[in-house]
Order: sequence, then C-alpha cells, then structure tokens
Amino acid sequence: MARVLGIGGVFFKSRDPKRLAAWYAEALGLEINDFGGAVFSRDDLPPTAYSVWGPFDRDTDYFKPSRKSFMLNLIVDDVDAALARVVAAGGRQVGSIEDYEYGRFGWFVDPDGNKVELWCPAAG
Repeated sequence: MARVLGIGGVFFKSRDPKRLAAWYAEALGLEINDFGGAVFSRDDLPPTAYSVWGPFDRDTDYFKPSRKSFMLNLIVDDVDAALARVVAAGGRQVGSIEDYEYGRFGWFVDPDGNKVELWCPAAG
C-alpha cells in the first residue's frame, strides 16, 4: 500500500518569488538552486529532526499575525542565531523563543507576510 513518508516540499505564492528567495538566502542562508528553490536531504538534517503534516482548525490563532491559511516550519541548527539573522534582514520576530522537550522554537513574519516557525530539534 502506498503511504506518505514525509514532507516533499512546501510551495506557496509570492508577489516576487526571486526577491523572496533572495531574502531567505540572506536571512537564513538557504542555498537557492537554479529553479528558484532550496532542496534538503535527510543527510542534511539532525538525527532527531522529522517532518510533520498537520491540519489545523480553520479558527486557529496559531498562524497569527499572518492572515495566510498556512505556516511554514523550518528546521534550523540555532533558533537564536537564525532569528537574529532574520531580524537583521528586515523580518519581524513574533513572540518569544520557547523551549520544549523536543526542541527550541521561534517565529517570524517574512516580507510577504508569511508566518514561519523555526525549530531546532533537541539533541539526542
């Protein structure tokens, strides 16, 4: 039986995709390929990292302040440093960094108004 094995990609609309890709390259060090996106392999990720697919209730406040119907989650190696880069590049941090047993989280809004969650998985 066929089954889902993980997140194969996150795709979304942008008023200016090249500008937004360049911003993510500057703000978070994404390697943007010739096709305009970034590719990650499992070998690039920490051993405790994983992908999640999860629908939220349509009335959720979790994506605020964005008015978009989605939110990205990006795995990073250092939430504090990543958020500092984002803010230096003109992004806006949302809320405070939070720690859980499964890792550290921080949030920001990008130049297109998308809320992005950064996650650094817990060690071990």
